Amino acid sequence: MGFLQSLKNRWKLDSITQVIFVLLAFACTGFTVMFLKSPIVEWIGGSEDHQTLYTILYYIFILPIYNIILLIFGFVFGQFAFFWDFEKRMWYRMTRQKHKLKGE
Repeated sequence: MGFLQSLKNRWKLDSITQVIFVLLAFACTGFTVMFLKSPIVEWIGGSEDHQTLYTILYYIFILPIYNIILLIFGFVFGQFAFFWDFEKRMWYRMTRQKHKLKGE
């Protein structure tokens, strides 16, 4: 259980069970997003001619959807507080980097 223990310590969780629930939430979110890819690309109007453009647009659209789904699965698995903090840290890092670039 060395791997799970290291994740428990890194994520500052109380038990291995919490680690498993967090990993399940990540896995379920990934599968859900995988099944949403086709409808989203169709909605964008994806075609073989402009595949790179539609791939970029897909990633722009899927980021907020992924984060919402991650919070939903976090709630379902009883780990909402962990994922809410995770989301706040991620957005802080993304916006902090942007401000660093502006200041240079």
